[in-house]
Amino acid sequence: MPQEEKLIETVSYAPLGIIAMESSQGIGEKVNQYIVSWRNNRDHKYMSTPHQDKYRRDTYLIDSKCTRFGTGEAKCVINESIRGMDVYILVDVCNYSITYTVCGNSNHMSPDDHFQDLKRVISALSGKARRVTVIMPYLYESRQDKRSARESLDCALALQELSHLGVDSVITFDAHNPSVQNATPFKSFDNVMPSYQFVKALIRHIPDIQIDAEHLMVISPDLGAMNRAIYFATVMDADMGMFHKRRDYTKIEDGRNPIVAHEFLGGNVDGRDVIVLDDMISSGDSMLDVAKELKKRGAKRIILCSTFGLFTNGTAKFDAAYKEGLFYRVITTNLIYQTPELLSREWYITADMSKYIALLIDSLNHDASIGELLSPTDRIHTLLARFRNGERISD
Repeated sequence: MPQEEKLIETVSYAPLGIIAMESSQGIGEKVNQYIVSWRNNRDHKYMSTPHQDKYRRDTYLIDSKCTRFGTGEAKCVINESIRGMDVYILVDVCNYSITYTVCGNSNHMSPDDHFQDLKRVISALSGKARRVTVIMPYLYESRQDKRSARESLDCALALQELSHLGVDSVITFDAHNPSVQNATPFKSFDNVMPSYQFVKALIRHIPDIQIDAEHLMVISPDLGAMNRAIYFATVMDADMGMFHKRRDYTKIEDGRNPIVAHEFLGGNVDGRDVIVLDDMISSGDSMLDVAKELKKRGAKRIILCSTFGLFTNGTAKFDAAYKEGLFYRVITTNLIYQTPELLSREWYITADMSKYIALLIDSLNHDASIGELLSPTDRIHTLLARFRNGERISD
């Protein structure tokens, strides 16, 4: 049964409310617009029942704000009733563009600041909401997911904190290590992959790409991204290869063991378009090194795909590499903050995730299964069939 038919045939769990924190206001507004449009045009079977009187609304966004005192301390205020609501909180812990003042000095919001504000929002709900779901696209402290020395377990600790605060479910995207959900085994944890949106962005913006094993190859830049690359190559009927990052484990630079060399394992890339898949672009050094190695091997066009475009050192390196012809395009999602400079780059493509998040929220509010949404294989095959038949793919 199509997703829309499932939603028409089921009642909503509770009145829907969305709290888009300041870090996620842009994508939150888009999500809200989708849901408002769908529900105002949906011929819902149980529309006339008394407990569904708040099903159609002009907005599902809840008026809330985190304000700060001069010392930098903060509080959250929710300015409308949330009693009995099914609340979804959107937060981007990577949005460093937001600032606050501490004793006259301007500070940029760090992931720690955003996580503290998230806890303030949950505290302000005061247990009045019927259910609380946190949608945190970039999982807070997800790179500190395991202990290899006498060190903190930040990601697991954060999930336990949310659990103790009364959060019923956490939804994240492309978690660095999904097994961290074992820290809260009795709470719902969904790790969503943006594979469908990557394929859609790819064929919309590069319409002359040939998607088959002869002309296209999917590359994993390291062992950790193998599962992602295998899935992507399989659904696109493309060939696959990988790089092994050889690191120097005798020293640490910028919090990590430096990469000594990239060793390639795979077939011939000469004359082929290549898609390099990873969960994040941080400084970008690793991705650009992989692109350089692929160019040495004769790759045609190199498309770098990553769920999170952090670009912690800016875009200057990518600008220079693009001028050298090392890569053709970079595709990342709008799940985290994107700088105006990044959005203006000729080489940059956004994979828009707002409609997908809206569909997840709308489905979960109906207590409908999201299994088909989490596994988009059939949708990707349908999309590629349309593309191969010459149909123009739009938003």
